[in-house]
Amino acid sequence: MEFISSRNNPKIKEVRLLKQSKIRRRGGFCIVEGIWHFIEAVESWKQGGYASLVRVFYAPKLLKSEIALQTIEEVSRRGVPCFSVEEVVFRSIAEKENPQGVLAIVRLRQPSLEELNLQESGWLVGLVEPQDPGNVGTILRTMDAVGACGLFLLDGGVDPFHPEVIRASMGAIFWIPVWRLSFQEMVEWAAYNDVRIYGTSAHATKLYTEIESYERPCLLLLGSEREGLTTPQRQACHELLRLPMCGRVSSLNLAVAAGVMLYHMHRKIG
Repeated sequence: MEFISSRNNPKIKEVRLLKQSKIRRRGGFCIVEGIWHFIEAVESWKQGGYASLVRVFYAPKLLKSEIALQTIEEVSRRGVPCFSVEEVVFRSIAEKENPQGVLAIVRLRQPSLEELNLQESGWLVGLVEPQDPGNVGTILRTMDAVGACGLFLLDGGVDPFHPEVIRASMGAIFWIPVWRLSFQEMVEWAAYNDVRIYGTSAHATKLYTEIESYERPCLLLLGSEREGLTTPQRQACHELLRLPMCGRVSSLNLAVAAGVMLYHMHRKIG
């Protein structure tokens, strides 16, 4: 394996470039850092998930995990370029203050909507203009836990390749497809595929506990963190549901609200 000892190495400069959102989005690349996330990306790559390994960097003086070292050897044998990096150089590209010594560039494959098998799961989530990458990652993690099959990021918002999305998802993003669409594109897709939209809104008259069952295929729609669903967005929903607020706060954190709804749907979905 090639040893890199300079911060000016072109491959090290490439990692720094991928810290820019526009560069990441252009090719669908993300930076995966840490032992757990790296191994999960490798498993996705091996098992036909949405992660494709581009190259791997590791610092021998920092990386002490035998499993991680064995995994690096395995992917190197399979043809993935792997680079041994001087500790000070690795620290210059790492996000964490105390890096574990392994970092990979991963390309996330984004399938077409036609590839989505609604008969297999038929349960998606749509987020309108989400702003917090930690929330998006946490929602992906919860979706994986309950078996939801895809995420729509609607009308912009968070970069799905943001490092915090990767970390907060705990690797779920390597297994769940994410699409960036306009709200209108989502509505048209849902109508064409007979997907029922369940929206959450403080304006709803029905509590989420009042619904007996959720019809598949379906989509859970959550509005922006600041404003919730607008009037036209509420009108696009087949059902509007609200979470009860018994105290002084008027709403929950987006990821918390999604978690409550997703687990309730998990129990009630047909």
